[in-house]
Amino acid sequence: MKTLLITSEGLEKVKAELDHLWRVERPDTTQKVSWAASLGDRSENADYHYNKKRLREIDKRILYLRKLIDELKVVHYSPFQEGKVMFGAWVEIELVSGNKRLKNRFRIVGGEELIGAKDYISIDSPMAQALEKKAVGDEVIVKTPAREFVWRITKIEYQK
Repeated sequence: MKTLLITSEGLEKVKAELDHLWRVERPDTTQKVSWAASLGDRSENADYHYNKKRLREIDKRILYLRKLIDELKVVHYSPFQEGKVMFGAWVEIELVSGNKRLKNRFRIVGGEELIGAKDYISIDSPMAQALEKKAVGDEVIVKTPAREFVWRITKIEYQK
């Protein structure tokens, strides 16, 4: 099951998407449906069928986002998080095993914040689960289907 946590920045993005769909995309698509319907025979009217389908998709997404916003729990920064990897942390890690020194930096967030963000990982991911409540200098083992990796935490930061 997906954890319904979100950062305050993530919630603002979800609300902005809902607002854009409701105030911009839905009225525009509704207008296109009306225009296409005014042309007469709808049975072979591609504009009408496409925009009706798009309107259903928009309405479905709007309903989903409204319900989601009510269910999400915003996690705000708190000083007690300092020094430990917790929700909302920016974490820098380096690969310990092997000859290569591989470094990675990412933020641990809720699943709704992952879309379009290459440097975010889900709180539900194996990496985040392994890192949770660890401190700088700690080593963690992350198991994947292929093998196990040992990572060392080099830095933890929070947006305040």
